[in-house]
Amino acid sequence: MSFDEKYFSTAAYKDVSFAKYSQYWWSNRFYAILVRRYGQRGTRLLEIGSGLGHLVGQLEDAYATTALDVNHWALAQSKAVAPRTWRQVASAEGLPFADGTFGVIVIKHVVEHLPHPEQAIAELGRVMAPGGALILATPNLASLSRPSKGKNWIGYHDPTHISLKPPAEWLALLKGAGFKLKRVFSDGLWDAPYIPVLPTGLQKLLFGSLGGLQAVSGVVFLPMRWGESIMVIAQKQ
Repeated sequence: MSFDEKYFSTAAYKDVSFAKYSQYWWSNRFYAILVRRYGQRGTRLLEIGSGLGHLVGQLEDAYATTALDVNHWALAQSKAVAPRTWRQVASAEGLPFADGTFGVIVIKHVVEHLPHPEQAIAELGRVMAPGGALILATPNLASLSRPSKGKNWIGYHDPTHISLKPPAEWLALLKGAGFKLKRVFSDGLWDAPYIPVLPTGLQKLLFGSLGGLQAVSGVVFLPMRWGESIMVIAQKQ
C-alpha cells in the first residue's frame, strides 16, 4: 500500500474522525502538551510522519516547525492547518538535515512502517541537538490486550505495520542512538471490545477511561503494558 490520499480512507484510518473533540483530536492535543512540557520553546522542532499536519500546526506558535512525510498529498493538505511550517518530503531512514539540527523531534506511529527502523532511530540521534527532547510512539507488543485479541489486535490491522518489535528492542535502539529515557508509558486500552459478553459501549467506558483521563489531563500515569501503544520521552545526551 502506498502512502497517498487513499491511505487516509483505508487501513487504520478508515474509521477515524478528524473532527474537533474526536479521539484523534484529543490524541494530538495530548502530544502537543507533552512537547510543550519537555521541549525547549524557541528551538527547531521536527515532526516525522506529520500526516495532515494537525499536531505540528498546534506548535507553530512556540517552535520553528518542520513537517516531514513520504506522503506528498498529506503534506500539501497540511498547509491549511500549519501554514508557517516548513514541509519536506523524505524518509525517516535518511533525514535530509545536518547533525544536531533540532531541539525537539516527534515521531509517532512511524517506525513500525519502516523496513529499517534501526536506521531511522540512528538518524534521530544524529539530527537531534544535545539535550533535545524526543517523543516516540509505536504499537505495543507487550500490551495486556494483545493475548486476548490475538490476530484482531489493533497493531495488526494496518498492513503497512512491517516492523513491530517488543518494547525492550525499541528502548535498546534509542539508548544506542544516544538517548536517555525519561518516561516510558502507554496510551490506554482504547480498542474495545475486549470481552465478548459485555456491550462495546460499556467496555469503551470501562477500559478507555484511564487513557481518556490521561489524554484530557495531560498527566502521564499509565504503565507501559496498560495500553495499545508504547510511548517514550527521551533526551539526547
